[in-house]
Amino acid sequence: IAVLGVALGVGFFVAMAGMMTGFHGHFEQTIIDVSPHIVMEDEYRERPRQAINIKFDFNYAAISLLGVKPKEEIRGIKGAKEIVSALDNTHGFYVSPVLEGQIFYRYGMTDVSSNLIGIEPERERHITQLEDDIIEGSIAALLTHNNGVILGSGLAKDLNAVVGNTVTAVSPAGVIKQMKVVAIFHSGIVEMDNALSYSLLKQAQILQKRANVINSIRFGLDDPKDAESTARMIESRYRYKTISWQEANEGILSMFIVEKMIMYVVTGAILAVACFGIFNIISTLVNEKARDIAILKSIGFNRIDIQFIFLLQGVLIGVIGMLLGWMLGYGMTRGLETIPINMDVFIEVQHFFVVYSLWHYVIGGLFCVVSATFAAWLPARKAAELKPVDIIRGAAG
Repeated sequence: IAVLGVALGVGFFVAMAGMMTGFHGHFEQTIIDVSPHIVMEDEYRERPRQAINIKFDFNYAAISLLGVKPKEEIRGIKGAKEIVSALDNTHGFYVSPVLEGQIFYRYGMTDVSSNLIGIEPERERHITQLEDDIIEGSIAALLTHNNGVILGSGLAKDLNAVVGNTVTAVSPAGVIKQMKVVAIFHSGIVEMDNALSYSLLKQAQILQKRANVINSIRFGLDDPKDAESTARMIESRYRYKTISWQEANEGILSMFIVEKMIMYVVTGAILAVACFGIFNIISTLVNEKARDIAILKSIGFNRIDIQFIFLLQGVLIGVIGMLLGWMLGYGMTRGLETIPINMDVFIEVQHFFVVYSLWHYVIGGLFCVVSATFAAWLPARKAAELKPVDIIRGAAG
């Protein structure tokens, strides 16, 4: 029973660690593939203060300003071309200026809202895997059709549009344009597939009535892990808010950390219960073998020898449980791979993504053996402290 308890703890740890690591890795890789690693926005991380706040400190002045009129100015990254030119020659990452804005598509009797991203196709190839995600048409078709548009698969489904159809695009600026669907992409991220569309940068600027305006610069890195440090460097240099993919998905990545903590707590609880079983077994054995301990000590066995005998039993339980747990964990992991699921809450998942890592087996095995050894050490120490004379007197009485 003790061996089975240890095996279950190790097996569950291996299976859960493989499943969670696989899902986390799949999620991160999907985000890295379909999204830019870094995005510079046309705003500052700290909001600019109002002129009245700069002139007077409201903490010490009784003053208020009524009837404030907003300053009319076209938003966008100032000096965007110079920024792109300066960073374009930097080794290790690629730059793509874009214009993002809301758009309404009308096809037949259907109206659907979308976020239109104006891109330069040659640059976009180095930023995201949009070209690989296209399931109908091609990204090159944007260059051969002035009014071409690429729709997400969910967006195209909502419109009931296919490649070759002409949809009506209406921008908040009041511009109406007939656009031909030249491609449909499917990224696997539900929000993107349902809400994103792409056109040439110039066409997006015309639709939004923002000629030569760029409100976002996207970056792709050779090593996505450097995104945080690179984003901080770019923001400190140009002051515009620059977000790495880690920061953009900080909430979800934090949730993964909580999931790992839950995994360790659950498997640790299973092993703790198994360790109590080992403790009880060795303690009972010590009480039953009290006379044998007395005989062994009387013929020359010292306390270390006695302690080693009972400690070895606990270690053997841990080692056997570890080996059985490894086999159980491997079998559970293989079984999880075959379970079909259909989840499209945030990203589309058709099955469990499992990672086979030697470290999962090493960590689970070490924790198991150490726990079993500690559980056996307590009663083994008690056995080593028994005195032959007391045992013989107690038996005679």
